[in-house]
Amino acid sequence: MYRFKSRADGDLIMMAPVGDQLLRTIGREPAAKGIIEVAALPQAIAALEEAIAAAELARVDARKADDDDDEAGGANAIGLQQRAWPLLEMMRRSLAERADIVWGV
Repeated sequence: MYRFKSRADGDLIMMAPVGDQLLRTIGREPAAKGIIEVAALPQAIAALEEAIAAAELARVDARKADDDDDEAGGANAIGLQQRAWPLLEMMRRSLAERADIVWGV
């Protein structure tokens, strides 16, 4: 489990598999402790936004490919956009207030 902290926002608790996925998406190896420094936040935000756009495009394509099968498109599945949103918002607030994001400390 991850507890992301920033002086710009409230703590964000995230289950390990989702936290691991999001850290890998921004180019970080999952670890018990870590930091995303202010200088790295623009790249991290861009990486998450790009991954979200790609995931949404793939989801739309999957739905179009199999309109007859309700489960194939995962219409009710939680996508990357929903999973990443809280961390993405924390990153934006932290960037605006020039605050690092840490976890495991």
